[in-house]
Order: sequence, then structure tokens, then C-alpha cells
Amino acid sequence: MTAKKAKLVFFERWADDDAATRVLTTAPEIEVTRLRYADPRAVNDTAMAAAHGYQIQSRVELDQFWLAEAPLLERAPNLLAISSTGSGYDVIDVEACTRKGVLVVNQAGGNAPAVAEHAVGLMLSLSKRISSSDRAVHREADVDRFIYTGNNIQRKTVGILGLGNIGRLTAKICRNGFDMTVLAHDPHLSEDEIRARGAEPVSRDELFGRSDFISVHCPRTDETFGSIGLREFSMMKPTAFFVNTARGGIHDEARLAEALSRNLIAGAGLDVFLVEPPAPDHPLLAFDNVIANPHLAGMSAESQTGITEYAATQWIEILNGRRPPRLINPEAWPLYCRRFEAIMGYAPEGAATEPA
Repeated sequence: MTAKKAKLVFFERWADDDAATRVLTTAPEIEVTRLRYADPRAVNDTAMAAAHGYQIQSRVELDQFWLAEAPLLERAPNLLAISSTGSGYDVIDVEACTRKGVLVVNQAGGNAPAVAEHAVGLMLSLSKRISSSDRAVHREADVDRFIYTGNNIQRKTVGILGLGNIGRLTAKICRNGFDMTVLAHDPHLSEDEIRARGAEPVSRDELFGRSDFISVHCPRTDETFGSIGLREFSMMKPTAFFVNTARGGIHDEARLAEALSRNLIAGAGLDVFLVEPPAPDHPLLAFDNVIANPHLAGMSAESQTGITEYAATQWIEILNGRRPPRLINPEAWPLYCRRFEAIMGYAPEGAATEPA
């Protein structure tokens, strides 16, 4: 039980407002405040300055002034933790939070089935030419169906870049559902762990060279931003497809457009863009062999409820002084514990005793 009321703020809406209410009403020790971007900034600044927790929106909906970066942390001296909407946390400056003793948490795994299914759906649609033939039927009176002859994905090879919660489930669907050969590259996992997750460990170059489908499931970080460019697309088979349901910016959009214009690859399925939603005149939208979605792979009705329940339950843990289960920056824990005790009036469970 908290020594004083814990204050949690969020802007506009949760992924599932009903699920948030259902979970958080079981924790009367937490005061939840909805903020609105249209309200005077002074009003929102006052609420943020007093807040102990900030449930941040995804990049598509988020007002850039409320990105969780150093300026916001300076305006929010009582902030103890920031939670992302889903598994991605690229709207949060983790290093800045760590320096301030602010915990960063996510909802990893909460929308994994939705994203994995969507990734495989894009593979199917691209390979079977479902989307391009649908467009033809809508715009042409007499469609030559032989032009749209596609390929099965059965027993093809999929290369998965990042074998976390979503990548692992994508591998399982491809392996068990379509008898595909599953290759994976993940620099954060050992070869034995990759095998345990149902994939053959390969180098990054081998992944791009051998695969009939590349499916991206790594986070967007300084290391991965812009890491897939013309070099990687040039390694791919001309019959291979590129799928990204992770984050925009991991692949270089201009270089992907160049690869498509040069027929270096067969097509792309993109749920994510660097700027979301992409402008109607975005170069990639001019290609008939590109399927574009507005970052909705993880937005099934079930997953919206799931990630909200994950987040709300984790907030109850955090604001009652317990270590959260999906902590991104554990190195912030010692300073966080000291700040928590100073702000909330009691030490969290398992408080670190290391000197500052």
C-alpha cells in the first residue's frame, strides 16, 4: 500500500479504455488522470509535473511535445516510470530516463499473436498476389487472371530478423503451418537459444541471401536504424519479398524504392513507415507490388485489450512499490529506488542498497 496517492497520467485514450478501467479500478490507491492535447499546455504541464507514472501513446497518435525525452523529464520531477503502449519504446529516450532514475517498461508479448499473424498474412498476400489482383478487379473490366499467378509459401524459406516474442511466434506459424525452413539472425541470442526457439541460426548476410521472405521483428534502436539498405536488398533473391511489421526507419525507404524499381526483389509488405501515416505521394505507394498498412499489425481487438491489461496490471505493480516484470532499463533500478522512497515515502520491495 502506498504512503500517499500515486498519480498516473495518460493522453486521450488507452488502446482499450474499458480494459484499463476494469483493471485500474481494483487499485484505488492510484489516481488516474486523462490529459488532452487540446487543453492548455500549462494545465497539462502541471499534471505531468505532479505525475508519478506516464502511460505514453504510440508514435502515430503522440503529440511530439510529449515525447519521453530529456525536456519532458526536466518538466516532470516526480516521474518514476514511463510505460509504452506496446512492445516498442522508440518514443522514449531510455538513456535519459536511466540517468534520471526513471524506469521504462513495455508490454512485450501482449500483441505478439496479432503481429505474427499479420506478418504471415503479408507473406501470403504478396506471394499469392492477393492484393495486386484485388486492385486489378476493382479497376479493370476484364482481368487476365493468368497475369496474377502467384506462388505457394509452402516449404519456402523465411528469414526472421529478431527472434523475440513476435519473431519466435512468426517462426512457429511458418514452420508448423507451412512447413517452411526458418532461418533467424538475432545478435542478442546464442545459437543454442535460436535453435530452441525453432530456427536455424545464420549470419545476417546469409539470412538475406537464402530467404524467400525476410520478416523484420527487431526493435528500432541506434544500432538498427537505417540498417537495411541497398546492400541488403541486393543480396536478396529477385523472387524474394521483404516484410516489416516492426518499426519504420529500420529499413531505408529510399533504398527499398530503388530496389523495387530495379527489380532486385519481388515486392514488399510494409506495416510501418518512418513518418506515419505515409503521405499519399510517398514513392513506395506507387508500386503495385507493395502492400502498405497504417501501422495496424498489432491492433487486433484481442491485442488492444491484451496490451492494455498488461500495462494497467504492470502499473499496479510499479506504483505499489514492486519491481515491474517488463523492465527495459534495469540499470536504473538503484537510483529509482532512492527516488521512489523520497517521493512516495517508503522503499520499494527489493530496494537497492548500492551507494549513489
